[in-house]
Amino acid sequence: MTVDESKSVVTVVGGGNSAHVLIPFLSASGHKVNLMTRRPEAWRKEVTCELQRPSKKKEMVCYGNVNHPSAEVLQTVKGSPSRISSDPKEVIPEADVIVLCMPVHQYRDALNRLAPYINRRKKEVFVGTVYGQAGFNWMVHEVERNYRLENVCPFAAGLIPWICRTMEYGKFAANYGTKAVNVAASSENHIMSQCFWQHTNVLPCTTSLLSSPYNKFDRLKEIFFDDITVRWHDGKGEFQQACSFLSLTLSVDNQIVHPGRCYGLWKRYGGKWATEDDIPFFYKDFDDVSAECMQLLDADYTKVRDAVRQKFPERDFKFMLDYLNLERTSHNSENVNTKDSLKNSEQLALIKTPTVKKDDGFYLNTDCRFFTDDIPYGLLIARWVGQELGVETPFVDEVIAWAGSIRGEKFLKDGKVDLDYCLAGRQTTGIPPTYGINDVNDILD
Repeated sequence: MTVDESKSVVTVVGGGNSAHVLIPFLSASGHKVNLMTRRPEAWRKEVTCELQRPSKKKEMVCYGNVNHPSAEVLQTVKGSPSRISSDPKEVIPEADVIVLCMPVHQYRDALNRLAPYINRRKKEVFVGTVYGQAGFNWMVHEVERNYRLENVCPFAAGLIPWICRTMEYGKFAANYGTKAVNVAASSENHIMSQCFWQHTNVLPCTTSLLSSPYNKFDRLKEIFFDDITVRWHDGKGEFQQACSFLSLTLSVDNQIVHPGRCYGLWKRYGGKWATEDDIPFFYKDFDDVSAECMQLLDADYTKVRDAVRQKFPERDFKFMLDYLNLERTSHNSENVNTKDSLKNSEQLALIKTPTVKKDDGFYLNTDCRFFTDDIPYGLLIARWVGQELGVETPFVDEVIAWAGSIRGEKFLKDGKVDLDYCLAGRQTTGIPPTYGINDVNDILD
């Protein structure tokens, strides 16, 4: 691939589904792309992404010993990482953009690994993720403070911009199209912005921040966002700016879909199945029990979102949405209920319920990211924000307590978030006090 010297240098960190799409898209757009991964030996010199749409044929195709539904290939995009390494000092210093592609609960550790190698001589380095569920700005600002980084600008996409799947790890991915509307948040460096606000008469909580010369969103579109969406999807999927990272944190997708479905499966089946054939598909077999659990979680989130809007009336929070409105906005759909939006999705149809096999059957896998990401870095954050704003979240509490009883976690005590427990382990949760934010007034970027 020919590198365009006018393009940004991007380091992709992690090997998730999105990494397999970003590398071809960015490399083919002229960017120099490096990859930081724990498994450098598993990656090919050339990574392929096929833009696909579901085929009318019912045939299955095997990739990497896994069967996938056949599809019509619309376009093939290939890209080559310039350097692949597990060592941050080999792939971080020249990066203009660093983007994390991994489970949410791994973000904080990854940021601390790479932070010492961010090039301080660069005017700005954008550090972000393609999935901004859990207060990503809080995490980035923490490493800014700890490492005295004055040129880092955090960003996060609200949802992964496309529906995609890794077909063969380190080699090949399928992309089923971009979302109709993609949303992202960005902000200036926290250390520099504090100095700026201290020397002006403008309060940082006002909307003037969004149009200030320190706003980096337009620059990100130019050097990154447009080359991962509109360039490859006939102008579709353009990114729009959220007024705050909090909009992404309290909009609901995985945070309620995964725990709601898992709790529903537990309530209906006890989380156990005799044979593999008995295991329901995670989405295609979405039932009324799971739909009710998900709706009750969303109702609790809605109360928290309403309280946030009342607390910070100067922000429009246009993109802080409940599940159905987020789904309609992102996919330009007309779904009228949560069950149908998931049950009828062709792209999600073959995703299986995560299980582990034991001698007496198959059990719901309570160590998967549905539990490690979406509860301590999802539901628990909403619980803490609600608590600080005087909002009760009874069903969120119920699901947190249920998951904790299975996993031996005790995030709640005496009707409140147990800060002693939550802050005892470095990677335990993503609530604001983890990052030294103890006042709800300080949760906005």
